Amino acid sequence: MNLIDFSSSFISLLPAIIALSLAILTRKVLLSLGVGIVLGGLLLNSMQLTNTASYLITAISGVFIEDGGLNSWNMSIIAFLILLGMITALLSISGASMAFAHWAMTRIKNRRGATLLTALLGVFIFIDDYFNSLAVGTVSRPITDRYQVSRAKLAYLLDSTAAPMCVLMPISSWGAYIMALMSGILVTHGITQYTPLAAYVAIIPMNFYAVFALLMVFAVVYFDLNLGLMAKHEHQAREGNDLGKLADDLIEEAKADDVTGASALDLIVPISVLIIATIGFMLFTGAQALALADKPFSVFAAVENTNVGLSLVYGALIGLLVTLFIVAKRGIGAINIAGAMYTGAKSMVGAILILLFAWTIGTVIGDMKTGNFLSTLAQGNIDSVWFPVLLFILSGFMAFATGTSWGTFGIMLPIAGDMAGASALHLMLPMLSAVLAGSVFGDHCSPISDTTILSSTGARCNHIDHVTTQLPYATSIAAVSAIGFIVIGFTGSTLLAFAITSLFFIGLITLFKMISAN
Repeated sequence: MNLIDFSSSFISLLPAIIALSLAILTRKVLLSLGVGIVLGGLLLNSMQLTNTASYLITAISGVFIEDGGLNSWNMSIIAFLILLGMITALLSISGASMAFAHWAMTRIKNRRGATLLTALLGVFIFIDDYFNSLAVGTVSRPITDRYQVSRAKLAYLLDSTAAPMCVLMPISSWGAYIMALMSGILVTHGITQYTPLAAYVAIIPMNFYAVFALLMVFAVVYFDLNLGLMAKHEHQAREGNDLGKLADDLIEEAKADDVTGASALDLIVPISVLIIATIGFMLFTGAQALALADKPFSVFAAVENTNVGLSLVYGALIGLLVTLFIVAKRGIGAINIAGAMYTGAKSMVGAILILLFAWTIGTVIGDMKTGNFLSTLAQGNIDSVWFPVLLFILSGFMAFATGTSWGTFGIMLPIAGDMAGASALHLMLPMLSAVLAGSVFGDHCSPISDTTILSSTGARCNHIDHVTTQLPYATSIAAVSAIGFIVIGFTGSTLLAFAITSLFFIGLITLFKMISAN
């Protein structure tokens, strides 16, 4: 199929811009993504309807089939969502969720405690961003609901401790992927003073967006900072009418859970098993890959070669079996168990449909060469001191438009390496860090990002409510981060850039406190 090449044209941005704009304006995510998909198909095929229809069928089938076989990554994520939905529903009918909330309330005395627990759990579970959003959401939601924290606030806490935390941790699925990319860049440009791990650790304090996004989470928790639409959601939640809750959650709330005989351990044990099993399978599948390649085992190497999708499914299956055992032990009948599992699986249909559409428009955007067009903007007659902030901004736009930080890493990190190698080798690490920071920022804000979608899912929050309430926090941190990248570009000093960024961050928090107080 001969598609038009838009790699050097602004037209490559149109499907992404139209889809993102419609999603925010109409609040109808599937319709907006569908319009973007069809528009992209028409543009790529010169507006010929027959060719467009054939192209769209191929693009949609690519979500399920890859290289003649099942698309294992996409199908693993869908299976994990369904299994987690079943676990959540079973924990609900067993009374475990409410029992955990009652137990937590004897130790957590207020809204700040509930949100702080969520933030700490988000920081602690850093092995994978998908797992972070969904697992922490399952544990925290009963507690934040009890203290009338809005679902929009919960989704923000999940999203802002998922990707920002994972990108800072070498021992994570993100760390493994990034180090694999960086290894080739360092070799290409003859940089021998750093191993990929040493380079990764060195750029952690330069990743201003990730660091200060995490600090903002704790500032929001401690000072109860509510900006723009978040203030409206928080007010309505305290009034008992949470705008961000999904309709089926409102219906389910009318059904009182029977906590008689249930204990907090009935929730803690299955979720703990789920976490431990998932991490164990990540190491196991990584070790298998190393053995097949005849390479020695190490934790870093195992994480780098692990099969994350398969590990999530295996971990969820073990968690589901443990949950079923606990539910059966409570004497709940087989019919009720089956009904709960069906309800739990069905509750994930909305999130799965959004993911399917997001993956499809990702294919369309890839064929439109949106990323390639944006990457060309980074190359020109520009003073090298501006390279870090320029790469931060462009990576942010690219991740926002394409909905993928990992895809942006793959395109922009080699470009950053080439730009540094050609004229600013001393800025190599700051420029690589700028790409990581910008990619996380864009992914953090994008309605079509799978991480953003799964944070909404983990919080059981309306997706567009999550996107619109998170934007003021994310864009403010991006503005502060841009200052840091300007400073590091001109001075080359990580310490000075971090110090100045910290001062601006403190000023930002002071401003937000004044706004929230009014």
